[in-house]
Amino acid sequence: MLILITYDVNTQDAAGRKRLRRVAKCCVNYGVRVQNSVFECIADAAQWRVLKEKLLKEIDEKSDSLRFYYLGDSKKAKVEHYGAEPCFTMDEPLLL
Repeated sequence: MLILITYDVNTQDAAGRKRLRRVAKCCVNYGVRVQNSVFECIADAAQWRVLKEKLLKEIDEKSDSLRFYYLGDSKKAKVEHYGAEPCFTMDEPLLL
């Protein structure tokens, strides 16, 4: 399934900057960065549970925000891309 992950981590202190790096690193391992704090990830149910658990452990729920948009399996009908960055092929796995 295709999942869009967005996050906003409070970086006013060193701990927040560290959390931001850890959240981004988790996402990079499972998807493609499409904007600064936005990732497109393709994962099956088991992979998704692992990633979601990792992300929820990293954030501070009092000061950070994490959103998941479940776009399902019919990817081509749900994603349009225009602009400079090349779009990746959604038929191939993104996991490293």
